[in-house]
Amino acid sequence: MHPLRRFLIVFFLLASTSVVVRSVAAAQAYLIADAQTGYILEEQKSRDKLQVGSLTKIATACVVLDWAEKRSGDLNGAVSIPPEAFQGTTENNVGFQPGDSITLRDLLYAALVQSDNIAAYTLAYHVGSQLGSFEGAKLTPADMCVAQMNALAKQLKMERTRFVNPHGIDWKVKPLPYSTAEDMARLTRYAMGKPSFRFYVSQKERQISFNRQGHQMNYVLRNTNELLGKNGIDGVKTGRSSRAGDCLILYANRESEVIRNGQTETVYPRHLMVVLLGSTNRFGEGLALMQRGWQLYDQWAATGRMADPKKIL
Repeated sequence: MHPLRRFLIVFFLLASTSVVVRSVAAAQAYLIADAQTGYILEEQKSRDKLQVGSLTKIATACVVLDWAEKRSGDLNGAVSIPPEAFQGTTENNVGFQPGDSITLRDLLYAALVQSDNIAAYTLAYHVGSQLGSFEGAKLTPADMCVAQMNALAKQLKMERTRFVNPHGIDWKVKPLPYSTAEDMARLTRYAMGKPSFRFYVSQKERQISFNRQGHQMNYVLRNTNELLGKNGIDGVKTGRSSRAGDCLILYANRESEVIRNGQTETVYPRHLMVVLLGSTNRFGEGLALMQRGWQLYDQWAATGRMADPKKIL
């Protein structure tokens, strides 16, 4: 090889590596994992307790979907948006008003696609009212749902997580909510195991409708995840608050790897997950981490996919 060409190759390799290092260093915490097995390929401060903003809505959606599956809840049933849904939030991009009637399904789209706080609260309010008492405590319907979110976290061994509301707002909230990159990765694996959840978070746009005093109102939701549809990325969710900074969870797929050994054929699904907390450039860093993740995945696969049990989610 010509010396100049060798120099250029080494230069570009070093340059690309430095971009990744600079990107991940800016985030407070991150984790890259093989979503199929839960094997952690790389992490930085992934057990630090941090605020996660609207990533909280993943847990809210999981409780709603679990309720629908286990209690035969009808997601096409219409519910009324309660006045309490507007407390503590200054955002109302859809233009909801108290008393608007909307299906639970469209509320799920609003909460997961455009990260709507009012939709997340309304979901929690309705499902919480259907859950009955929780260990004898007198809780509001929304608090009932939050208690179920924390019960789910415990079930998933999310030992460093506390949810205090359905949307993740952490301004003038006591006690403060918190989670970790590792715990949010556990939650995401659980959520992405649900075909309906996978479909919701994969939508770039979605029209929803709601009824206001006999008049149908329509609104086109636009996904807050700018990387959706790029480089095999088909989910998951953004989060943001002044305390949390910018947060992002990404999920990406590649065609399954098929390894043949004589008459035996082994299929390895290839799903990669990135959790990024406390970023100042979540989409730039997220994309760099995903690229880094596939490099690590390929190295791991080439060496036989050996997984240290201590590094499994």
